[in-house]
Formats: sequence, C-alpha cells, structure tokens
Amino acid sequence: MKRLILAGGGHAHLHVLKALAARRWPGVAVSLVTPYLRQIYSGMVPGWMAGHYALDQCAAPLEPLARAAGVHLVQDSVTGLDAARRRVQTAASGEFSYDLLSLDVGAQVDSSCLAATGATLLPIRPLEDFVVGWKRQVELARQRGTARLVVVGGGAAGVELALAARYRFAREAGGANVAVSLVAGSGLMPGHGPRIVQRVRQALREHQVVEIPGYAAGSPEGLLLDNGTTVAVDTVIAATGVRPQSWLAGSGLALAADGFVAVADGQHSVSHSEVFAGGDFASRVDAPHAKSGVYAVRAGPVLAANLERALLGQAPLPYRPQKRTLYLLATGPREAVMSWNGLSATGHWVWRWKDWIDRRFMSQYHAPGQ
Repeated sequence: MKRLILAGGGHAHLHVLKALAARRWPGVAVSLVTPYLRQIYSGMVPGWMAGHYALDQCAAPLEPLARAAGVHLVQDSVTGLDAARRRVQTAASGEFSYDLLSLDVGAQVDSSCLAATGATLLPIRPLEDFVVGWKRQVELARQRGTARLVVVGGGAAGVELALAARYRFAREAGGANVAVSLVAGSGLMPGHGPRIVQRVRQALREHQVVEIPGYAAGSPEGLLLDNGTTVAVDTVIAATGVRPQSWLAGSGLALAADGFVAVADGQHSVSHSEVFAGGDFASRVDAPHAKSGVYAVRAGPVLAANLERALLGQAPLPYRPQKRTLYLLATGPREAVMSWNGLSATGHWVWRWKDWIDRRFMSQYHAPGQ
C-alpha cells in the first residue's frame, strides 16, 4: 500500500478530495494534514467583510470532503519536511512518511515592516486568524462609533479589502465617522493596464478610500509613511507580499527565487519527482505567474490527475497556466470592477457575475442543505 500525504487544505487540494470522492485510487492510503477543518475561499472574503455573505458560504468544510474521499484527516500543522528521508514533521502528531507528497499549505504575509505599529495589525493570512480579527474590529467600530483603518498593499487584494472595510465600517459607525486609506506601495494595481487602474482609482474616490502613494512602516502612533508623515490609525490590514513558512528552507527541495517550492510543467518538484505542489506554495519556474487563487483553482484538476498518474508510474500531464486572467474586484457595495486582457467595466452586473461564479465554485464542496 502506497502512502500519499496531502499537506494543507488549500484550493488545489479541494479538487484532489473531490476527485477521490468521485473515484478512489486503488492501492493507496491518503492522509490530509491541515491545521483547520475548513478552507476559506479568499475570493469571497471581501464580500464577507462587507456583510454580503455568511462565513459558512465562503468556506469548504474539510471533514465531510475527506470522509467522502476515504481520506484520513489529521488536524495539525506541518512544521518540517525531510525530502531525502520522505518524511513530514507536524506540530503535535509526529512524523509521517510518504511515497508521494503534495504540498498546498499556502503562504504567509510578510508584515515584518509593520510589526512596530501601535495599532492592531491584521495580516490577511492565515485567513482563519484574519476573520477572527476582522470580527473584533467590526464590533469595536460598532461600540466606538468611529473607525480608522489603513490597508497596506496596492494590489487587487488590498483594493478589495479597503473598499470592503470602508463599506462595512460606514454601516456600523456612519460614513462621517470612518477613515479608510490604502497605502499603494510602488503603485496601484501593479501589472494591470491603465484602464483598470483608472476604474479602480475612481472606485476608491467614489467610496471615500484615500489612496496614499509610497510605502509605510509600523510606528507606535500607527504608521510612518516614507515621506515622513505619521498616520494615526486603529487598525492596519497587511496585504503586502507573501513568504513561505520558515521550515521550507531546510526541506531539501529545490526552491525558486522567491523561496517557494520550484515546480515545473505538471506541478511536480524540479528536484524530487515524488513531490508535487500547488497554490501559493508553488512557483512555476518554467512559466512564472502571480500568486493568485485563480491559478490555484485551475491547477487543482491537473494536480489530481498527476498524483494518480505518479502512483501508477506514469509521466505527469503538462499544465500551462493561462497567460490572461479574469479579475472581478468587489468594490464594497454589490458592485464590482472587471479586468480582462486590457478590457474593463464596472457596475452591479459585474458583481452579479462575480457572485454567480463564486457561489458556483463553492457549491462543489458543500453537501445539499449546507
């Protein structure tokens, strides 16, 4: 009996569980090691923050998925990997040996430059910690009748989070009592064309989110901007760059320039053929792309197929990530901005489209009635 370890319950592994539930793979014992019993879908988090969804609508429950797939679920955190010995270390459950390993444990937010802030710091990952922190800030805004928040990070995630926070806080404390800003770093929506940047900037202005160019560091008063200005703030959401867990550096796996697992066509490790990786934890060295949930979701089916093929001794199927990605950015109320290959649009209909896509995706992982 071969042993397959699924480390992490990320978006790509959701599809592996779905594939196993549809058809078990003979001759293999599968274990899922994950610290959480649900996988929160990052694409719906801004809508949840704004109050449009209940959290259960945005999360896939892992226990019923694992049970349907015949997978042994271990609620624990991966703390180490010895690729030479084919062993995974965990925080509380000891070591697990494997014949085949798939890594989808996500990434951590690099918020070290903000650590000295005197405000409440909310890194957006891990999402389980973020949702607890956000609930607390909403309750405090309701009690105080005021809210001052800054989101650090000018990418798509930072934009959505800032707009969602502004919308929710305005409902809880009144728009006149709320101040939300976005520190955009090197620029708003890097990697996107001028049309989408213009639409996003317009949305920020319409919803009274102040765009601050440049960078910020934590200070006892809140944030210190690189122009020397200090911003007094209650809450800082860190939507900055990501980094891998510290244990990966000593794993023995080949790593990409960004420190994540270097994978090639088919999502397998470039140094260890028995190791696969998906989601943000993997970096394609042959076809680099952004760290985005879109790519994790798309990689799921090929990851499932290639894990089965590896167990059968077959070569992995190729997978070329799409060069163009559809972005649907929630703007707080039930509106959204679309970006696709240089085209852009905004409005309620874009939100309805995004809502339909997100609900359809999550429906795959919920039993009827959930």
